[in-house]
Amino acid sequence: MKTSIVFLLCISLFPGFSQGRVVREDETGFAECNVFFPGQVPPEGFTQPFHVKICQQYNKEPRFATLYSTKDKIPLYSAFKFTKPAQSEEENWLVEPQIDDPENDLHEMVHEADIGNTVANLGANQALTSDYVGSGYERGLLNPSVLNTEDFQVATYTLTNAVPLSPALSKSWHRDIGKVVEQVLIPHCSQMDHLYLLAGAIPSSVQVKGKVSVPESLWLAACCDAPAGWSLGLVKKIDDENSLADLTVGELEKQLLPGVHLFKGSCGEDEQSQEKREAILQAVSQIRSGEQVGKSNNPETKDQPVEKHNNQETNGWVRRVAGIIATPFVKLVELLIYIFVELVKFVFYFLWLVVKRVVGTILDGVYSLWNGMVSYLKAISMVLIRIPYDVGRVIINIFLGFLQIVQDVMSLIYRILSIPMGFVLHLAAFPYHTVCAIPSVLKDVATGIGGTFLLVIDATAAVLHGFYYLACHIIKRFVPKNFSDD
Repeated sequence: MKTSIVFLLCISLFPGFSQGRVVREDETGFAECNVFFPGQVPPEGFTQPFHVKICQQYNKEPRFATLYSTKDKIPLYSAFKFTKPAQSEEENWLVEPQIDDPENDLHEMVHEADIGNTVANLGANQALTSDYVGSGYERGLLNPSVLNTEDFQVATYTLTNAVPLSPALSKSWHRDIGKVVEQVLIPHCSQMDHLYLLAGAIPSSVQVKGKVSVPESLWLAACCDAPAGWSLGLVKKIDDENSLADLTVGELEKQLLPGVHLFKGSCGEDEQSQEKREAILQAVSQIRSGEQVGKSNNPETKDQPVEKHNNQETNGWVRRVAGIIATPFVKLVELLIYIFVELVKFVFYFLWLVVKRVVGTILDGVYSLWNGMVSYLKAISMVLIRIPYDVGRVIINIFLGFLQIVQDVMSLIYRILSIPMGFVLHLAAFPYHTVCAIPSVLKDVATGIGGTFLLVIDATAAVLHGFYYLACHIIKRFVPKNFSDD
């Protein structure tokens, strides 16, 4: 919560906060940053899924465009226009939250230290300041800050515009590109606003801390989209800080990804004047050899005296000296502003705590009062609801009791009346049952006597038969057989 408050406070105090939004897939090219390409048509052929388009903005205005590789963690190119030479450089490095966390609500570039834990997977798809610390490399700008001024210059200090370069190479790149643009390209383009610049890097297999790819070469492509226009390509090898090879845009495209076209219609490369191209290449050769380009072959600029350039150089030294003298005062003002901002942040945070405590206490009291009222009303409602219910139960119980009394009375009357009637019935039925039982008794007596007599006869017959059988057996046993035959 504290981090969010500080972040919002910084935005409110510094309305010129740098913005750089990731261009959506449903938008054409680089959206509002298409103005940095000839005919508002970006380069073709960069179609890998890890290529991210960024429209770099500051003070709600587009400043330059960048194609960023989340695989190599470096920009593949930055497209920009020359404004005018910068007078001072203030390095305030920024990162792009949307590259690492597309669902994040931060749609603008912020300082890495101000992000806190608000961005998920910070550094997963882009380089951070910590990746350069202690690596021997520094953050080299593809779009050099020396070619920009004021808001344009501030916008260049973003890690999405930086590649790992050795300090010497970074200095050489900025020096050579600055001289080429100021002393060669601008004088030879009849309309400065129609000079489109692409500064890019070709990634190598070498990585800083196993994460950020070190470029194997840097390149610059220029297109003067004006009458008698021209195009030019320059390449600087990483292993030779003094190298600066000139070539056509078509030759440069062959060193990049297959199918790459940097400028729409190759920026009239097939129709450009050979004399114009030779003049430009001669001027580039002078810069490469360390010579000062005195004048150009541009009809609009060749008549300007050399003294003007010398005066500009003198003015540049004066501005540098003034800058050195003013630096302590600027730093002091920055310190005072920083202290003021910290005090304002502390006051806001203190007031927030006080308001939070007071509001919390009030809300707790209101909540307790509300709970008491709800409980009281609930109890009263339950009592009022139960009154009709209890009255109904009493009435029903009275009615049921009355019915029970009636039932008991009727049962008692029935029992009283049922006792004499039963006695009379039993008494009347006694003679009938007695008389009807006599034949049955006589029958049973006769049956018993007959059975006894038959039993005696059967027993006598059985005894006689037994004696007969015994006599016959004795006779057969003791009387001789022959005697019996006689």
